[in-house]
Amino acid sequence: MADIEPSVRPRRSDATRAAILTAARDRFAAEGYERATIRAIARDAAIDPSMVMRYYGNKEGLFLAATEIDLRMPDLSEVDRSELGERLVRHFLAVWESDERLTGMVRVGVTVDAGAERLRSIFRDQLGPVIAAVCPVPDEAPVRAVLIGSQIVGMALARYVVRVPPAVGLGHDEVVAWLAPTVQRYLTAERP
Repeated sequence: MADIEPSVRPRRSDATRAAILTAARDRFAAEGYERATIRAIARDAAIDPSMVMRYYGNKEGLFLAATEIDLRMPDLSEVDRSELGERLVRHFLAVWESDERLTGMVRVGVTVDAGAERLRSIFRDQLGPVIAAVCPVPDEAPVRAVLIGSQIVGMALARYVVRVPPAVGLGHDEVVAWLAPTVQRYLTAERP
């Protein structure tokens, strides 16, 4: 008789955690940190609120888990130096429009310490190394990452959170045409 592998079933706790995170991401993106409640998130996940607390401790712990985001940063070291700004702006537009969590995080980041820390960690841990790899002055990479972040997050705030009509009305190529030269300067200029 041949050995038959038992089918691998996801553990119930994994399914519960996934349901909680999905509900939390939706609530935080739609309502922001302050208005989203553990009860509403639990109701959306079809579980008891005590389960949310069991897995994540409190609302801040849940927020941190729900906003773990991989920006899938491109390797810019092989990109033609004159195209770095354009490549980065196009990348962020694509990521922003494919992941509602970023909009929720910016909304929360301006009002709640946990959201602000999450934004800081993303720029430090994900954008920082990409910038350092192409920066003409590697010691300046953290400052340049902040400057680039200010452009990207500023446009995202106007376009996706506040939804300022001129920002929303811009096509991708127009956003790139406006932002890429500034991002390019932050990436490659020897000095300000």
